[in-house]
Amino acid sequence: MSKGLDYFKKVYDIVPGWVQKMHDYNPEMLDHYTALRGAAMSAGALTVKEKDILLVGMNAARHYARSMVYHTKGAIDGGATLEELVEYLLIAYNYGGEKALQIGLQSFEYALNLKGIEANNISHDSTAEEIARYYSSFASTNESRVYYHDLIALFAAKDEGALTEKLLEENVVPKDMKYILMTGVYTTVLKNAETAYWAKKARENGADEPRLAELGYICLLTAGIPSWFEISDALVEKKWSE
Repeated sequence: MSKGLDYFKKVYDIVPGWVQKMHDYNPEMLDHYTALRGAAMSAGALTVKEKDILLVGMNAARHYARSMVYHTKGAIDGGATLEELVEYLLIAYNYGGEKALQIGLQSFEYALNLKGIEANNISHDSTAEEIARYYSSFASTNESRVYYHDLIALFAAKDEGALTEKLLEENVVPKDMKYILMTGVYTTVLKNAETAYWAKKARENGADEPRLAELGYICLLTAGIPSWFEISDALVEKKWSE
């Protein structure tokens, strides 16, 4: 088996069809892509788990279930908890709306399966409020249950401004990672001004430049070279002496 095929078999337990076809048509191309992916997804300023779970949230937000599910496995294999996964999936609402939450259920159900947990079924046509209520049943602390109580009330009231703020509050997931996720969402959909805005907000909430740069690398993987153009405009220029 080629290095590229072997790499993806280790990542996904099987060789995905898209990987096999890239190899069949151009093995050298797969080798180059594998090297790029390996570099982008390696541990650095962001951990491997953080990179995978950020990609879950970004792809839920832009309604791209296929990549979202692939990276769900990486996140769970990397040690992500169900409560962490839920919060990344909920933040996707801030860009992708109710549909993002409905699509995100595929990620959560896959995570339950990976962990060998049976849970009550929930319709993929459920409302945002119903999905938030479903996720609240997995909260493990009183503080987290209070967070979901308030969040569900805001979904019921359809108070979008307050919802955005509540979703970005620290609960299980630190606030800086939530703002990093929002920066990534707008990077992948190639919205330059919004990327710059959220990168600034991320810095204000504790994110640093190395993590924003690594966010750009994983955006490049899921949304292509143009996404690097977008986030590079928002990065502070690195000094030669650093």
